[in-house]
Amino acid sequence: MEEFIFDLCILFVGSAILSCLAVLLKQPVIIAYILCGVLAGPLGLGWIKHAKFIEIISHLGITLLLFLAGLCLHPQKLIELFKKTSLVTIINCVFSFILAFSFALVFRFPMIDSVCIALALMFSSTILTIKLLPTTTLHQKRMGSLCISVLILEDLLAIGVLALVRCMDTPEGVLISFSTLLVKLIAFIAVLAIFERYVLRKIISYVDRIQEVIFVLGLAWCIGVATISHKLGLFFETGAFFAGVVLAQHKISLFISEELKPLRDFFLVLFFFSLGAKLDLLIMKDIFLPAVLLASIIIILKPMVFKNAFIMVGEKKEFSKEIGTRLGQLSEFSILIALLAFDLGQISNRASQFIQLVTILTIIASSYLVVYKCPTPIGTSDKLIRD
Repeated sequence: MEEFIFDLCILFVGSAILSCLAVLLKQPVIIAYILCGVLAGPLGLGWIKHAKFIEIISHLGITLLLFLAGLCLHPQKLIELFKKTSLVTIINCVFSFILAFSFALVFRFPMIDSVCIALALMFSSTILTIKLLPTTTLHQKRMGSLCISVLILEDLLAIGVLALVRCMDTPEGVLISFSTLLVKLIAFIAVLAIFERYVLRKIISYVDRIQEVIFVLGLAWCIGVATISHKLGLFFETGAFFAGVVLAQHKISLFISEELKPLRDFFLVLFFFSLGAKLDLLIMKDIFLPAVLLASIIIILKPMVFKNAFIMVGEKKEFSKEIGTRLGQLSEFSILIALLAFDLGQISNRASQFIQLVTILTIIASSYLVVYKCPTPIGTSDKLIRD
């Protein structure tokens, strides 16, 4: 217990010092959290002794993030947005798959590694995009709605890829196992909607005058549904998102969303720290140059693909350009796919490390691009700072 508290002390004191320096030097504070992980983690100075445990609990940040994203999306609004962004999402995913698959073959990764690399590198980061969206833009403006719509569609596809990877080892076969998960998901959403309508809504009506109880109730709903989802094989993130979506119909959803933001931010600091703690350039030296090359290509081309796709569906040029910039990195789900595929023996350690390194490099590069070009809560100039 004392060692873990000491680890948290090192983590937050180090992150605080580096983030203050980042503000003074007009750098993205997310880079400070990642750098703290590189320096203090087990592969750096080794001051942190329980980095694996910190990584595990940091995923609560992703769970809360998707719950809060769901809280802002009424089911009817979500369906309308999906109609607008489904084509954009498909165009990006197909382009990213072809690019990553071709690149992996050129650098002589085996076929199964190349396919997994391509599947993992199709998505954009929900955490980074939402973290760098101003609150008013996220909740009230078209930019935030369209970004969330694309991210949710991609997250659902990423969860599908995770399920596909996990199903590859089942005795029933990939097709049967995957179809079973799909049926479970549909039934799960239906049960959630019924429970919210006839049980949760009545509970909220009895306690909605006491803010502390609403806070605890919202947190319990998020974590409880996420846990049930995980037990069903649907992953924590899936349950958390749909727990938010079904609750979005209730007027209390915005209050819960605001109350949970500080808790979410706490776990997201842990998440970005754990990203840095994974970087071991000595082990990754043989894949470093290919990873830098692919990350650079993605950072240049992916925003352009999003921009042209949004223009194709009727959005204005400048608007589409900003969305492309915000969605131009890779996803935390890429890392989850790489780790799961390696743990199950589906891909080599080299391929898993390649996916992780490319993802982290694009997240770092994208952080710079967004905070220097777009309005964000952590902008590098007064003109770009938006809450």
